[in-house]
Amino acid sequence: MPIKTKYLFVASMDVDPEKEALFHEVYDTEHVPNLLKVPGVHAVVRLEGEPFAMSIGGEERRVTPEGPRHTAIYEIDGPQVLISPEWAKAVEAGRWPKEVRPFTRNRRHALYRLR
Repeated sequence: MPIKTKYLFVASMDVDPEKEALFHEVYDTEHVPNLLKVPGVHAVVRLEGEPFAMSIGGEERRVTPEGPRHTAIYEIDGPQVLISPEWAKAVEAGRWPKEVRPFTRNRRHALYRLR
């Protein structure tokens, strides 16, 4: 994903296994489309952590990711986007707040400025 703005907002979380299918459906068909309508939000990519192996220091190491399994990275104009009325409305739209959010845990949010 070529990055065109100076900020990335990262939202990571786990979801209860019995709600995983609903989580993906709502995230892809409602939550992301709603947030892409917010002025200053340009792109969203979703990621899912998985174990891997890598070579470092002359040896192969197996890595099991720590932290939340699901991550979304939002390309935004700046921190002001996250407190805008449009953002506040979008994060509360659709089924996300009542049918999905209560079944998420280990939530982490971060904002990164590109150099």
